[in-house]
Amino acid sequence: MTSKVVVAGVGMIPFKKPGQSDTYPVMGAQAVRLALADAGVGYESVQQAYASYVFGDSTGGQRVLYDVGMTGIPVINVHNNCASGSSALYLARQAIAGGQADVVLAFGFEQMNPGALGDMYTDRPAPLELFQQACASVVPEGVAPAPRLFGAAGQEHMKRFGTPLESFAKIRAKASRHASNNPFAVFRKVVSTEEVMADQVMWPGVMTRLMACPPTCGAAAAVLCSEDYARKHGLDGRVWIAGQALATDGPETFHSGDMRHLAGYGMSRAAAKRVYELAGIGAEDVDVVELHDCFAQNELLTYEALGLCPEGGAQKFIDDGDNTYGGRYVVNPSGGLLSKGHPIGATGLAQCYELVSQLRGTAGQRQVQGARVALQHNVGIGGAAVVTMYCI
Repeated sequence: MTSKVVVAGVGMIPFKKPGQSDTYPVMGAQAVRLALADAGVGYESVQQAYASYVFGDSTGGQRVLYDVGMTGIPVINVHNNCASGSSALYLARQAIAGGQADVVLAFGFEQMNPGALGDMYTDRPAPLELFQQACASVVPEGVAPAPRLFGAAGQEHMKRFGTPLESFAKIRAKASRHASNNPFAVFRKVVSTEEVMADQVMWPGVMTRLMACPPTCGAAAAVLCSEDYARKHGLDGRVWIAGQALATDGPETFHSGDMRHLAGYGMSRAAAKRVYELAGIGAEDVDVVELHDCFAQNELLTYEALGLCPEGGAQKFIDDGDNTYGGRYVVNPSGGLLSKGHPIGATGLAQCYELVSQLRGTAGQRQVQGARVALQHNVGIGGAAVVTMYCI
């Protein structure tokens, strides 16, 4: 017997550039307090907590929560690359659905350094070495590790379907327009497709600098509870999780020769398929989407992985405006990782914050009118893909 899981409260702080934020304990505690206040519950009611971060030593979650309260509850630190935030959310939902707890906190934070991401431990095999080896033959020298993988995946789509570089630039320009209405976004300046195309080249013919998301600092949190608990205690139980799945890489990642799978295309597609089955709701019924646009290339690939458009149909999907207000879906109304920012451990929870706000009708100028079904996609190379469907 599983219990219906409600998102009772969400909290988020404005994202900042590295060097301009508070420390991670301050940011994390702020987000947790905001989520608790939004839910209308005290910290003493929380029975378990799942903390998400990537850059930091172990037990960072306890360091954050000890500034909120010390109640002796289980605290689990979750590290699943860029999908860490949604992995924490996944575990929190499981605890409630399985009857192990009634109120669970999921929170994420990141205090990042400027510059491209790299390996922290160079005296041992890197977790992503197989991915880097698989794309080595198509990547020119001098490209940083993350752009190598997502650039190779984008280039694969260009070769297979004739997708122009301009399609990625249009995605980045759309992100900036959406972020201009988001007070939490680190970049709120609107940029045009032409400006994205003319920006610094990171990979000739494949990627410019504006097509990549920036290192960011920030925090976000969500309070989940059972439907029965929400009803008994008078909490807002309108938004609930209709389906959720976490997938990892299949054999196609290294053996198909298709570079899209190195960026999580296969596991994203598998997780989405499972969610649609669990929820009994298809992609055609979704109103608003927050997906993992760490690079504009990945947003384009994810349109197809989630079934928002047919395989090979992303260029038309973009050109028809079906990824923004007035189209079939509003994708990343927050501005996404490209403009809102990508504090890795907080990203999945920030996506949750946005979609809960959309379903409640409290998203202000970003509001998608009449939103009833929301879809979240969060992917981490190495790998993990989490897809979550929320309904009201």
